[in-house]
Amino acid sequence: MTILKMFVNGQAMSGGSLNHALRDARLLGPARTAPAYRFYSVRDEFPGLHPVTEGGAAIRGEVYEVSYEVLREKLLPEEPAELELGVIALEDGSGSFSMRMRAQALTATDVTDITEHGGWHAYLSTL
Repeated sequence: MTILKMFVNGQAMSGGSLNHALRDARLLGPARTAPAYRFYSVRDEFPGLHPVTEGGAAIRGEVYEVSYEVLREKLLPEEPAELELGVIALEDGSGSFSMRMRAQALTATDVTDITEHGGWHAYLSTL
């Protein structure tokens, strides 16, 4: 079985409403992205990363070891349409799969830049 690294930064993190989709995955621990992303809230329901060449920040999340089956059959079907699977850079220089904001979703009126908070939980604590 092939094992992949998956960075999550929203509802799939420990305690989140989508974490059940990672029940068959192994939590490796907390992690941060490289400082190359902006971070957005969509309707205050879930966040999304978007890569930038300037003005990015490191965003907190968690890294899991997941199989293709868990990714394909459990996690991806639960992800919102505004997100897509991509590859990101982590703070330690390694790469990881992660959900990212689709470029066309960035201009929606219900999308707010929350990069300054550095993570989903920190942002939610301000609501």
